[in-house]
Amino acid sequence: MSEVEEMENMVMSFRVSELQTLLGYAGRNKSGRKTELQQRALELLRSRSHPILTKIRELYQNIQQNHAQAMSQQAQAKDLPPAHQASIPHSAVTQRTTSIYQTPGYTHVTPQQRAGSTIYQPYPYAAQKGIPLTAPMPVAPPQYPVHPDVKFKRLPFYDLLGELMKPSSLTPNHNTRQQEQTFVFHLTPQQATDIASSRDCRQGVKMDYVVQVQLRFCLQETSCEQEDNFPPNCTVKVNNKLCGLPNLVPTNKPGVEPKRPPRPVNISQLVKLSPTVANTVTVSWAADYGRRYAIGIYLVRKLTSSELLQRMKSKGVKHSDYTRGLIKEKLCEDADSEIATTSLRVSLACPLGKMRMSTPCRASTCYHLQCFDASLFLQMNERKATWHCPVCDKPALYDNLTIDGYFQEVLSSNKLLPDVNEIQLLQDGSWENLVLKKEKDCKDKHEANTSHSKKDIDVTLEIDESAPSTPAPNDKKRTAEVIDLISDSSDDEESVITSSNKKMALSSPSKPQTSAISSTSDYPELMIIDLE
Repeated sequence: MSEVEEMENMVMSFRVSELQTLLGYAGRNKSGRKTELQQRALELLRSRSHPILTKIRELYQNIQQNHAQAMSQQAQAKDLPPAHQASIPHSAVTQRTTSIYQTPGYTHVTPQQRAGSTIYQPYPYAAQKGIPLTAPMPVAPPQYPVHPDVKFKRLPFYDLLGELMKPSSLTPNHNTRQQEQTFVFHLTPQQATDIASSRDCRQGVKMDYVVQVQLRFCLQETSCEQEDNFPPNCTVKVNNKLCGLPNLVPTNKPGVEPKRPPRPVNISQLVKLSPTVANTVTVSWAADYGRRYAIGIYLVRKLTSSELLQRMKSKGVKHSDYTRGLIKEKLCEDADSEIATTSLRVSLACPLGKMRMSTPCRASTCYHLQCFDASLFLQMNERKATWHCPVCDKPALYDNLTIDGYFQEVLSSNKLLPDVNEIQLLQDGSWENLVLKKEKDCKDKHEANTSHSKKDIDVTLEIDESAPSTPAPNDKKRTAEVIDLISDSSDDEESVITSSNKKMALSSPSKPQTSAISSTSDYPELMIIDLE
């Protein structure tokens, strides 16, 4: 009989409890009928995994030991007097040898070991007669499945190309808190070629790979897809070289250990790009009570925000009638409401960049009409992936993003003014430009000031053209005070008086000049002063 047939016979001899123990060890579903459990166990056997084969032999040996002990106890019970046989029923003897006391993981104790211990004997008289009793031993630590049935959450900026190592359990191997475990994976020739050919070797740019080897940690939860989650005090070495992990996020809470951001680790630079050489990953972590962790290694292709934007555009644009229907629904008149909403204000500026949007989008899980720019949103998540809506702060995953056709039509419409970043949505689903009242007032005031200044200029020009050129009140006095006090001759005096008279005549042309200056009494300021 070959080894495979022998192992199949072992599996077929298992009871439901042993089959469930085996499937739970491998991280498979344990529910169902016995035939279904046997079929799943045989599928595990075909994988030829060494830990699975070892577990099958262990369960089979436990069954054989329990059967042998039951047979020996029944034989010894037959040698007792009838009174003792009546006090110990056959069902009670066989019940002590069932899986209640001898489940997988319990340590078998011989009668000699039990005789020297202080274990409580429930039947003292039976112990005196030499009847071996099996006492329950402490429960062994729970078994960790080799490959738990966990699934990592898909990352939008990475395309999955292959699975280099299935999710594997971080299994503690001693009683101390700090644990360490080593994992091994290999590359195929094609995978090694793809990684090497995608290397970016430009000068002045940090060397990076488009096709990457990605390391991920998560909790062992099978209920849903798991996000990245690092175990406490985690350090990783790839081929005996320390691997850089995301920096710890400090916390102000007392007694709480700082955690690392939930993101994958790129280990491409530390991997040996050869199909003939094995790559080792050594993980050191602190065992966390009540929590189990798993590790997985994948081959991925990194994407950019522009590539994701093109993919989103290729999915199509949500028709404008859909948004128009939402507008009508939000602005419909409610008979029970005393206040009726007749219009809504929506901004055309992205909440992230405060500039007019180029590709308006929003998540299908959001209930607001306000959109944000798809390009800026993807660039922001490329640097730090949060995937939260900038309007309502709810989760806005990439798969739920859609381009809004209504606001795309608004942005491309000739009706939209170039300096307007807000529109008003009306009850019939249409829209109009929204100009703020302050801007209107400033504009009207500016136009009024401009027209008023023009009128003032026109009136001033008319007055200047029609009014006579009369001198200022001080001109007469100013001209009369021009006297030459140095000259001695009378000719000079006459010339001064003549010049002053000419100036006065020029300054007042409207008054007729009847006579010349008759005497100096009319102009006392023109009296001749003898300086000698």
